[in-house]
Amino acid sequence: MAEPGVDTRTRSSVITARAAASFDPAGRSVATARAFVRDTLQGWGYSDVVDDAVVLTSELVTNAVVHAGTAADVLCLRKEDGVRVEVGDRYPEREVPLQAAGHTFAPLDSENGRGLMLCSALASRWGVEYSPTRKHVWFQLDLPQRPVGTRSAGPVLPTALLPVTEERVRVAVVQIGPDATIAAWNEDAELLFGYPAEQAVGMPLADLAAWPHTPGTGTGIAEALRLSRWEGSYGIRGTDGRVIPVYASHLRVRDSQGEPSTVCLLVRDEERAVLQTPQRGPAPDSGTESGTTDPFEVFIGSPAPDDLDGLLQRTVERARDMLDGDAAFLLLATDDETELEVRATTGLPSARQRFARVPVEAGTGRYGSARMPAVHDDLTSVPGAVPLLNSTGMRSVVTVPLKVEGRLTGSLGVAAESAGRYSNEEALRLQFAADRIALAVESARLGELERLRRGSLSFLVEASDLLAGTLDRDQTLALMAQMTVPTLATWCAVYTIADQASDPYLSFVLHEDEERIDGLKALLSKIAPPDPVPTPGARVWTAPGRAAQQAALLTSRRELGLGSSQPVSAGIDTTFSTAAAVGGETVVLPLVARNRVIGMLTLGKPADDHFRQEILELAEDLSRRAALALDNARLYSERVANSQALQRSLLPPELPEIPGVEVEVIYRAAGEGNEVGGDFYDLFPIRDGAYGFAIGDVCGTGPEAAAVTGLARHALRLLAREGFGGPAVLQRLNAAILDEGARSRFLTLLYGELWPLENGGARLQVVCAGHPLPLRLRQDGTVEPAADPQPLLGVMEDLELYEQTVILDPGDVLLCVTDGVTERREGSRMMGDDGLADVLTGCTGLTAGAVASRVLRAVERFAADPASDDMAILAMRVPGLTTS
Repeated sequence: MAEPGVDTRTRSSVITARAAASFDPAGRSVATARAFVRDTLQGWGYSDVVDDAVVLTSELVTNAVVHAGTAADVLCLRKEDGVRVEVGDRYPEREVPLQAAGHTFAPLDSENGRGLMLCSALASRWGVEYSPTRKHVWFQLDLPQRPVGTRSAGPVLPTALLPVTEERVRVAVVQIGPDATIAAWNEDAELLFGYPAEQAVGMPLADLAAWPHTPGTGTGIAEALRLSRWEGSYGIRGTDGRVIPVYASHLRVRDSQGEPSTVCLLVRDEERAVLQTPQRGPAPDSGTESGTTDPFEVFIGSPAPDDLDGLLQRTVERARDMLDGDAAFLLLATDDETELEVRATTGLPSARQRFARVPVEAGTGRYGSARMPAVHDDLTSVPGAVPLLNSTGMRSVVTVPLKVEGRLTGSLGVAAESAGRYSNEEALRLQFAADRIALAVESARLGELERLRRGSLSFLVEASDLLAGTLDRDQTLALMAQMTVPTLATWCAVYTIADQASDPYLSFVLHEDEERIDGLKALLSKIAPPDPVPTPGARVWTAPGRAAQQAALLTSRRELGLGSSQPVSAGIDTTFSTAAAVGGETVVLPLVARNRVIGMLTLGKPADDHFRQEILELAEDLSRRAALALDNARLYSERVANSQALQRSLLPPELPEIPGVEVEVIYRAAGEGNEVGGDFYDLFPIRDGAYGFAIGDVCGTGPEAAAVTGLARHALRLLAREGFGGPAVLQRLNAAILDEGARSRFLTLLYGELWPLENGGARLQVVCAGHPLPLRLRQDGTVEPAADPQPLLGVMEDLELYEQTVILDPGDVLLCVTDGVTERREGSRMMGDDGLADVLTGCTGLTAGAVASRVLRAVERFAADPASDDMAILAMRVPGLTTS
């Protein structure tokens, strides 16, 4: 038997397909049933009614598996002009609420009993049928009747209700080729943006488009150009550098050869009605049987936007139009579900309100009265009832909740400038519409949240890699700013604190518009920096906005001649643009590393703009990583400075000039950042006419070897100047090295004393303790060792050393090197003593500097890999006799 007052007429058309499934009496079955119906109808090509069918199925299956506690059987039947869905349960005794005398629908906020009320609102026809063992609730959705080729169409409107535009609407027609560059540019595009066609054609659209971007969310410009259709707002940079907000409609096409391109129609953003006509006419009669009163059809239109921002914006526009309001707004619950956040508005200053957190009236349960529809006849009598509408001129408002499976996910409202515009009837209509789109909005919101999380994770991973890739303080500061602008903020400033006794210092400023950086830096330099509070999280800093407003006001007064007789400076535009650039929300995040505040990261938005909570949380994560990277760079810089100062102290001062002898030294320490290693050299005066020289090699490289280097060099100078001869100097140095115990290192050393001779030669007394032998180059090209090998230092306590005399004639060269030269390797080949002698043979007639340079080039060319050992080259030459 059928319920009285409910249409149970059978279908006259033929069934063309059917699909059935059964679901267990468990809460998870509701989601499974929704997916079954959605997949079935989409497979049949009935996308126009998919969302209606999913909402109604969700409510009816919930009644069966949750409230009735039985299994649910779902049957989908396809016919030529629509679809019928039947939901059966096995508990027929349960009472069905009726819309008849003595019966009312369940309260709007109740968790059950609303399935049939939704059927009445959304379905073309519906009914309830009983059998001895089960109950069937069915609904039928007819396909929209549209002319061939029509995707969506608005009603005929009176002239007074048509959108208002300028005297002439300019529609820029821009065609984008397959390589994402501009292929066509019409006259209106030139007049709107200033670029002539010959200049614009061939430019990538990305160079002109100021595309909105949030990490992990939205569609990028490259993706939008590949879609078959796309509508939305972005900006185009004109020739004057200003960004012109536009509303665009993209259509992907292909030519006769199959080449794809995208045709873009662009108008000024305030003229979007030209491309997307709003339906501001009276709502259709809700009593017709044809189903044209479908709230979703009036509400969203077809095709529905596939991104969250587009869906929300379309929702508020349709809500305003459906109730013939002057403004509409939509708030969504934050991720932690502790507040409501403004996500879309129309008829209100949306830029100022977007992402702002709105307090909700107190009441039972989280969000209080936001759980129930509410109508305010006159806001002037209840100031602050809807904080979002303060100072907007709106008088009356109706708000309804968005719920998914009983959980509050948002709030939708429509407002009017006149009082008493809305009644409970409008609230019920808006609630039906809100119920219709709540599931789609929540699904899109969860998708955005997932993309944001993935994008945030990717962003942080990339940021960590970049920050870890440098230990330079200035580069770290630049990276911090470049990673935040424009991804997280419009502008950024980094303050650093040298130590706890120092004040914060403005170290880096960046703005997405380079022309505004100087003005922003000047403004921030004139105000006190934010307090270095170590409390984690972002805190609002109002000083930049106030200072910018005062500067702009002062400039305006000067321009009007009210505040000063001085002529207006050329910086007026800069002052105004700076005020606009920092007029939005500004937040400060502490840079804390190793339990100390080392600076502050300041992020700002342009005038009347706010940060999303997700962006602030991402910025907080970034600030922690950036703080550690900045502190590591500071520590590294300090340690490098200390190390270089100590290493420089181990190098000998400037070489003395020896009369009649040319001297050249080349020194290379192995290892990045090392100035001194295990190899060393020295040349110093001992007494009048006598000079000491040394070249040595400590076992190993790095700081440990450098420590022995310092000991050897200073000991040699001290002992030589005390009058000890070469063997005695080395024996005492050997004892000093052995006294170092475990820190001692083997040391090869060539030490000698040199006396210039009056006849133009030089006499040397040389001791070669385990070091590569010095080579003597004569004028005739002969190369021979100039000393005999003796035991190295740091091994035995009792050394028997002796010195040898070497006489350098005019034109002779004495070459002393460390084993970094002779042991240079390329695979199994080694340069060796013979290779060095061959190089030296070709140096006849060269100066000492030229000899040392040629040896260095030979070593570098011998192998492709960088040298892994320290290297020292000491060349001494007695100039040859000149002939007239």
